[in-house]
Amino acid sequence: MDIYGEIVRLRQERRRGAVATIVNVRGSIPSFETAKMLVRDDGSILGTIGGGCVEAEVWQAAREVMESEKPRSLTFNLNQSPKYDTGLVCGGTLDIFIEPILPPVSLYIFGAGHVSVNLYKVAGNAGFEVTVIDDRETYANRERFPEAREVIAEDFDQAMARLTPNESSYIVIVTRGHRDDMRVLRWAVQTQAKYIGMIGSKRKTIGIFRELTQEGIPAALFERVHAPVGLDIGSVTPEEIAVAITAELIAVRRHSERELPHMSWFHGKKLESAEASDGATEAVEEQE
Repeated sequence: MDIYGEIVRLRQERRRGAVATIVNVRGSIPSFETAKMLVRDDGSILGTIGGGCVEAEVWQAAREVMESEKPRSLTFNLNQSPKYDTGLVCGGTLDIFIEPILPPVSLYIFGAGHVSVNLYKVAGNAGFEVTVIDDRETYANRERFPEAREVIAEDFDQAMARLTPNESSYIVIVTRGHRDDMRVLRWAVQTQAKYIGMIGSKRKTIGIFRELTQEGIPAALFERVHAPVGLDIGSVTPEEIAVAITAELIAVRRHSERELPHMSWFHGKKLESAEASDGATEAVEEQE
């Protein structure tokens, strides 16, 4: 089976994997430079880089690369460690590069107003595969979103009933009103989505969270909601807000380790102190 063809198949099935390639050889090893091994998300492999303990360690590292979504380089000195003894006359050193194979990153945008149009463009350019959902055909159409993966013009409840975001999916809620935001958020926090963001003022968001918790939805589910959505870069216009949201999506996707200026404020004790003030996005939301 061709490794490259299998990589294409994995991506089409929205599965993960990692490819290990021998990129440098010094001395004698039980394989050859450019040899490849594909590790699938179910642990199965295709190809080989020589077998033995080296391959076992690379398999484990490949699993970690899938999770971190970051490439890694490994060096093995077959001379200095007896655990790499293959029984062959090998005493070289090899460098192996492991890169992740990731499915397309799905972004579901609920709402098709001013912010959505700009977010679709910016996030699309950043590599997100966008689906737009709105109950207004005059807004949710191919003229406004020509390159979206899918444009769904139907009632939000009907659309959500057939959508199944996975742990690699991102959801941004920018509908035109409080009630629709709440409907979508009620559904979103119970999915496996990696990221959930919702536009709106702090006061509106507190009200939505409280109403949903009174319905019986566990408060802990809201700890992963980014609201107001986006990084705090002083954005005001729909175009600027789209950049702020996309920046936050990228930070989550790339596992940013630095402290970021989050607009997200709903964490523990911050709830009560935030109740009196509104977010900067309220005026823009009213234009939706």
